[in-house]
Amino acid sequence: MPWILFSPRKGTAISLQKYINMEGNANEIEWFPSLIFQELYVKLNRMAAIAADMFVGRERFAILLLMRLTETVILWLSQDQSFWDDIEEGPRPLGHLGLQQFYLDMKFVTCFASQGRYLSRNLLRVVNDIISKAMSAFAATGMDPDSVLPEEDWFTDIAQDAMERLSGKPKVANGERDLNSPTASVSAQSMSSVRSHGSY
Repeated sequence: MPWILFSPRKGTAISLQKYINMEGNANEIEWFPSLIFQELYVKLNRMAAIAADMFVGRERFAILLLMRLTETVILWLSQDQSFWDDIEEGPRPLGHLGLQQFYLDMKFVTCFASQGRYLSRNLLRVVNDIISKAMSAFAATGMDPDSVLPEEDWFTDIAQDAMERLSGKPKVANGERDLNSPTASVSAQSMSSVRSHGSY
């Protein structure tokens, strides 16, 4: 488990049960990124502020540091075999609400990494692979993932709202990010490609 995901109060908390237990509670759900990904965003924001002070004139080094930390977390999730065994072969299948929350969490990661200018091609590839695995597991129940997931803009809007609320900063005008960002071209490769290509 990457140290950045550890909370003294809660320990580590990426659990399949978070997603499985959502079924049957549609009317009670307030759609927002899962708590552990909220905390990841907050911690990375704090580290970005510290790095900005420590590495004045070496901003690229700070960006690479954040990039590697985020990649480490997502790679860990992609390689957590017990998590994926439960999703693919567990006694309770991943339902459409759990899939929607999981997709939202992954979208949140790509959105805050893009905003922070540390969304790498490798991170985007791993996130897309994770989404494909989750959608494949859902499709194995006989249901079409695309028939139950909202449009891409729905996920983007919630992720942007979450960043605004968690950081206390206003969203970028018109939902657009800095075109001078070194990851601007990468962020254009939306996770919607996973769905449109039907790779699951």
